[in-house]
Amino acid sequence: MREVNFEVDSKHESRPNTCRIDEELFSEGESSWRIFRIMAELIDGFEILRKHELSATIYGSARCKPGDKRYKEAEELAGKLARAGFAIITGGGPGIMEAGNKGAKEAGGESIGLNIELPNEQGLNEYTTNSEGFHYFFTRRVMLAYASEVYIYFPGGYGTLDELFEILTLVQTKKIKRIPIVLYGKSYWEPLIKWLKAGLLEKHQTISKEDLDLFYIVDSTNEAYELIIKNVPKCSALQA
Repeated sequence: MREVNFEVDSKHESRPNTCRIDEELFSEGESSWRIFRIMAELIDGFEILRKHELSATIYGSARCKPGDKRYKEAEELAGKLARAGFAIITGGGPGIMEAGNKGAKEAGGESIGLNIELPNEQGLNEYTTNSEGFHYFFTRRVMLAYASEVYIYFPGGYGTLDELFEILTLVQTKKIKRIPIVLYGKSYWEPLIKWLKAGLLEKHQTISKEDLDLFYIVDSTNEAYELIIKNVPKCSALQA
């Protein structure tokens, strides 16, 4: 058996721990409390999600305004899906998230917000029928990754792209089952898809051809709705 040396190096004895996990997550005197908070966020989040048999998650920019074209389209699509029996899940904030919650609530459906505490634009919108707040992005990401039978991405910023590639990676690596991933708005998404094809696939060979078939691109609420109804197995079962 390997002998373990418990001697303390006097040169490092008084040196403070500057590891980022200690600085940002487990600072002195708070480690136990934070572990329990993380556990509580996971438990509370799963308790909300498990109540809904059929759900759709809508992502998109928090900076989109109520009068914008994409806001209206997200609201319309959420309403159509809510009337078809989907619970609508968003990040609970403003912009596209608010539009999704508004469309679901005004259609008489379940409107769920999984909100994150942020210093700037994020605050829970008024159109949720059920919500849960999260302090940690990673606990919220777990909830969103297992939340729905379809994921719909409207144009957005870093957060939207982060969440898109998270789901694509989980499907690609078979960590979650394949589910419809819908990219809404051809003018926004097609330049990204061209870069994925020309750069990652053809030039660098860092993805496979099949990886470009993991998602759909749509350009209208009717097109999105029909694609979702056709490709979500639970819809066929409920309508049978």
